[in-house]
Formats: sequence, structure tokens, C-alpha cells
Amino acid sequence: MSAIRVIAFDDNKDLREMFRMLVDVQEDMVCVAVHPDLSQVMRDISAAQPDVIVMDIQMPGMDGIEGVRLIKARYPTARILMQTVFDDEAKVFDAIRAGASGYILKTAGTEDMVKAIRDVHAGGSAMTPAIAAKVLDHFRRPDKHTQASTDPGLSDREKDVLTLLVKGRSYKMIADDLQISHHTVGSHIRHIYEKLHVASNTEAVSRAIKDGLV
Repeated sequence: MSAIRVIAFDDNKDLREMFRMLVDVQEDMVCVAVHPDLSQVMRDISAAQPDVIVMDIQMPGMDGIEGVRLIKARYPTARILMQTVFDDEAKVFDAIRAGASGYILKTAGTEDMVKAIRDVHAGGSAMTPAIAAKVLDHFRRPDKHTQASTDPGLSDREKDVLTLLVKGRSYKMIADDLQISHHTVGSHIRHIYEKLHVASNTEAVSRAIKDGLV
């Protein structure tokens, strides 16, 4: 199995080098590049061909949220793990809506960071517990400003897939659980995205919890 190719964007030089060392000591990963900003983000990603993008949310010039939007517009299947020192609720949701696959605090331990990269690469949604709690709390609140959501028209199989996504299963695990191919899982998830009007696993999970779809 080829190593997971990871690229990082962070304006702190010391953190960039620590991150490179952390990734490179893992047997199943390689840090293909680190950059201090997003000024040449599309060129940098094209050159590095990463499997997972780790991005600081606050950087000079273009911030991480805008960076996610730009990357997802060009590479819709890109897997992006946001990283920050703040668990600001608004930024968390902005990143999720932009298409981030996960959101982890810089205070997270090295094992948590490595696990988050692996989870995102496997198609899962990675979040530190503090951020996950904020997301769940937000989507459990009654929404007084909108009417009850209409049925998005998910098929029974799409509901099965969405249920497993909510449980944190990766694409491979979903394929094994439902005894279908990895390609079929991807097809179902694309249809789920279209019907729920979302752009990432994390957003699909949040919508499922908020609207009681599973």
C-alpha cells in the first residue's frame, strides 16, 4: 500500500517543521510539502498531488476557509483537515460548509493528529471531542427560523450508507458492512451529497443529525 501523501499550510515555521517530522516518522505517511500561506495554493497542490491537505484556519492573506472553498471548487473530492488554536463555533461551521473533511485543535496530541489524518484519508470525518460536541449541540438546537425540512428522497440504501457515515465508518468499512464495492459506496455518497445539498461527509453527517434523517 502506498504511503498517504500529506501537504500542510501553516504560517508558523516551527509548527510546520514539527508537523513534517511527525508525519515522516509514520510508516504509512509522507509529508510531500509544507507552505507558510495559500498565495500559490493551487500550484502547490498540483505539484504535490496530496491525499490529505492539512490547513491552518488563520493565515496571512487568504485564510483557511477561503482556501477550502477554492480547493473544493477545483478538486471536489479533496480531503482537507482544518487545524486551529481556537474552537470558535462560527469558524467550525464555516469550514464544514466550505467542504472541510475534519477540524482538529492544534492542542490535540500527536496520536490524535495522526489518527485524524488517517481517518480523513479513509473517507471519514475527523474532529476533536470538544469540536464534535459543539457541532452536535448546534444541530440539536431547534431552528425557529425555518420550517421543518422536507424529505430529501433518500433511497433505503442511501439511508443505510448515511447511517454508517454518522457512526464514523470509512468508505471501506461501509463497503464491508453492506457487502458492496467501494465504487458503489462512492456512488451512493455522491447521490446523498446531491440530495442533501452538501459538499462533504461532515456536512452530510451534520444534516442527518439536525433533520433526523437516520
